[in-house]
Amino acid sequence: MKVIILAGGRGTRLWPMSRKSYAKQFLPLFDGHSLLEGAVTRALAVARPQDIVTVTNSDYYFYVKDILQTAAPEAVSHILCEPEGRNTAPAVALAMQYAVERMDAAQDETIFVFPSDHIIAPVEQLVSCLHIAAQAARDGYLVTFGVRPTRPETGYGYLQVGEQHGAYALCRRFAEKPTAAVAEQFVASGEYLWNSGMFAFTPSVFETALRASASDVAAVVTQGYDNALQHWSDVPSISIDHAVMEKAVNVAVVPMSLTWSDVGSWDSYYDLQAKDENDNVIQGNVVAIGTHDSLVVSGKRLVTTADVDHVAVIETDDAVLVTRRGSGQDVRQLLELLEAQHRPEATDHTEILRPWGRYRVLEVGVRFKIKSIVVNAGAMLSLQRHMHRTEHWVVIRGVAQVTIGEKTFLVHEGESTFVPKSILHRLGNSGKVPLEIIEVSNGEYVGEDDIERIDDCYGRSCRPAGETGEKESAADERP
Repeated sequence: MKVIILAGGRGTRLWPMSRKSYAKQFLPLFDGHSLLEGAVTRALAVARPQDIVTVTNSDYYFYVKDILQTAAPEAVSHILCEPEGRNTAPAVALAMQYAVERMDAAQDETIFVFPSDHIIAPVEQLVSCLHIAAQAARDGYLVTFGVRPTRPETGYGYLQVGEQHGAYALCRRFAEKPTAAVAEQFVASGEYLWNSGMFAFTPSVFETALRASASDVAAVVTQGYDNALQHWSDVPSISIDHAVMEKAVNVAVVPMSLTWSDVGSWDSYYDLQAKDENDNVIQGNVVAIGTHDSLVVSGKRLVTTADVDHVAVIETDDAVLVTRRGSGQDVRQLLELLEAQHRPEATDHTEILRPWGRYRVLEVGVRFKIKSIVVNAGAMLSLQRHMHRTEHWVVIRGVAQVTIGEKTFLVHEGESTFVPKSILHRLGNSGKVPLEIIEVSNGEYVGEDDIERIDDCYGRSCRPAGETGEKESAADERP
């Protein structure tokens, strides 16, 4: 058995914690662990590390790689990056083709598809459901997993259960996210399950269904993994539900009675957390009085609430969300407005993670920008130059290895150096402790796109699995 993990989603309804540059599957939201770590743990319960394929994008490649290096090192060699997002049907099709071509997946081998951003417990109960699904897949079905609903939920799709076939049943139909009244009818009928977004099928059964109902996807992907990457722009953007599952006649559903959530909103997050005596979820630097049935999360600053009920307050360095609990689905609409206004808070955190370390923007003015930069031990930034700004580096901790022009030298704690405009330069850390510096950029333009990158030792755009060499991405126009 093999597992495909889909790790390219944005998690828009968990803004401002989740953002385009650092989505919810990487956030340590539960006991210090990310949702992607949870997905890997579930995958390891039924598959070997070397049988896990993770599909993501170039912006998230290093986040995925870092998590896999700890949780399942052998899976690092099977990270696939879509050239651009095309929704779940092409992503699954690409991973299936890769599994057959590069991982010797047999045509009758069961392959599971897991989203990377779900909470599922207990794992032991899930494993029992996975074995039932594996049997259904061997019987020739496209298998989906349905969760017995605990409430009328308008944020989930539904599956109508049909004729029972032992431990699994036929799926009569897929239903879109319903209105509140329809959701109540679904739950009351006892015939509907929440659509978990998890699947199981064999390569042969999946390819047959793909050719029959999504020929435009199949025409590109089934011609080979390399061909699919080269002609990815020809693939339509469509979900696997719409492209395949809803049109197929051989769909089975495995019912699951366990704790499940796609953590798709702050309302979902609240439901999953332990409550205090006032039914509040309080996290971080928070002081609350007269507050009930509320979610209050502080990332850094002191957040105070007084005499409020049924609210959600989420604080980060540069943005604060205040909304009524129960309105979590509206956060996406708010985020779309911020994106239309080209607000940087819509896409980036003030702290940006990079393969060499991280940086935080401390202050920005008309002709200056101040950053705190941390370079990991043994790491190095690209060889680069800027045409419109100078840079002044002050070492706060560690020893910097600096190249400016033809000279390479060390800058120690408390010392500084200056980088003129248009001069090739590079910052590195050859020491054994993290290097911390303050960077002050000054000039007529201090935007991140004022950069000419000459040499880099990191693959900023994801390489096709199994290939070597480093390739830069314009998405990483960073210091």
